[in-house]
Amino acid sequence: MAMASMELWLLAATGVSILNAVMLGTLTTVWVRNYRTFGTPMTAGLAAFGALLLAENLVAVYFYLSTRMLYSGDPVAQKTVVVLRTLELLAVGFLTYVTMQ
Repeated sequence: MAMASMELWLLAATGVSILNAVMLGTLTTVWVRNYRTFGTPMTAGLAAFGALLLAENLVAVYFYLSTRMLYSGDPVAQKTVVVLRTLELLAVGFLTYVTMQ
């Protein structure tokens, strides 16, 4: 039973990472386009920020798919990862909303 619960937490964390990656891919595309248009340091910083967070989320998904593990086999760590990924999802969601306005 504990293993099934842990797998569910891992799957949830991975699903949230995929949602983050989709939004970050969209944001990074917009920010790169804006950098090419305006050439400001702020747009370059946003593009770099998006690209790095996108890479981090894709690496997390890769590790889950290749090892069926994220960071630790500890159930508390798994739940914490879901909470942190969800907080990231909310932050990226707000950023996506205001960027697309």
